[in-house]
Amino acid sequence: MNKEEFERAIIDLSLTITPKIAEQLEQYASFLLAYNAHTNLTAIRTKEEVYLKHFYDSITLVKIADLSHGKLLDVGTGAGFPGLVLAIFFPNLQVTLLDSNNKKITFLKECVQKLSLTNVEIIYSRAEDYTRVHREEYDFVTSRAVAELRILLELNIPSLKIHGHFLVMKGNAEEEIQLSTPTLAVLSCEIIQKQVFELPKENGIRTLLDIEKNKATDLKYPRNYDKIKKHPLK
Repeated sequence: MNKEEFERAIIDLSLTITPKIAEQLEQYASFLLAYNAHTNLTAIRTKEEVYLKHFYDSITLVKIADLSHGKLLDVGTGAGFPGLVLAIFFPNLQVTLLDSNNKKITFLKECVQKLSLTNVEIIYSRAEDYTRVHREEYDFVTSRAVAELRILLELNIPSLKIHGHFLVMKGNAEEEIQLSTPTLAVLSCEIIQKQVFELPKENGIRTLLDIEKNKATDLKYPRNYDKIKKHPLK
């Protein structure tokens, strides 16, 4: 997907790309690819792939949520997807980028400085350690291709405000959704919206879930990651 195709696809999402947004995205793509040449951040190696599989894929969250304002936590953000893309498009959205990979944190700090973004906070931490402290703080939490849904729910739901939204980005997720039913019940949350679509050009399946939190989360969650992985809530 070249820049012109990307901009047309963005219009189809009822969004506008200002000259400033276009410039920041171009800077982001160029810096990512240059940095990736010496530090492995992503398997993607061309600008066309960056625009499709990182930028466009990230911004599809607008299909299920109004992200024009509020506080968003991106858990396991990696090289900034989707959180940094959302911060570029929505300057009134306060975005926290969370990752436990120090090399990626270093990249993100340099990138945010280059793009002159003032609505981004970058945190180096494991998800369970961060969400134990920052409870009921965020309007939105999101994760893209980080872990299985049952694991993500326990890691991420505690940091959401009551009636906040966990925005999940997956490929084909039907089996994970079915397995997650007991975990959703224990954590007092529910899937209120699901959208399945194909990514343009490559036709890869994408699933977006909007999961609403209905009650405060018990203080015993999240457990340690190993316990979550070995013994999902049921």
